[in-house]
Amino acid sequence: MARTPKAKPASLQTTGRAMSQAATKNDDTEVGGIAADRLRSIIERVERLEEEKKALSSDIKDIMAEAKSAGFDVKVIRQILRIRKQEPADVEEQETLLDLYRRALGM
Repeated sequence: MARTPKAKPASLQTTGRAMSQAATKNDDTEVGGIAADRLRSIIERVERLEEEKKALSSDIKDIMAEAKSAGFDVKVIRQILRIRKQEPADVEEQETLLDLYRRALGM
């Protein structure tokens, strides 16, 4: 015996119609409660920054290649850059611990 689908309550039918009409009216600005223009703007800004980051990364790579060709140790340059980003107190603490560990190992 086949079942016949039940009709939706009147309140749901009205809400469904209202939502589809609202979605049609605001295609560019709001879809499913999401501000599409705002979302698009955010995504495009992130994409532009990703492109800039890619270009900067390429520039840094070129500078490191230049440093290497000038006879500098790139690994040490990267280490110095890492140290310069830290707070002086943190650097001092790490150096003290490193010295202590070296002495403990007889180095």
